[in-house]
Amino acid sequence: MGRIIKVLLFLVLLGFIGLVGYAYLGDLSPSQSEMRAPVKLDVN
Repeated sequence: MGRIIKVLLFLVLLGFIGLVGYAYLGDLSPSQSEMRAPVKLDVN
């Protein structure tokens, strides 16, 4: 029973390390592009 808990804890730790590594090294930045649109102001 103790070995199963150790293996499960190891897999959870490995998954957490993988998630942190992907967050830092993966390309998670949004793509940026310039947009221009005319704006009409109704000033009366």
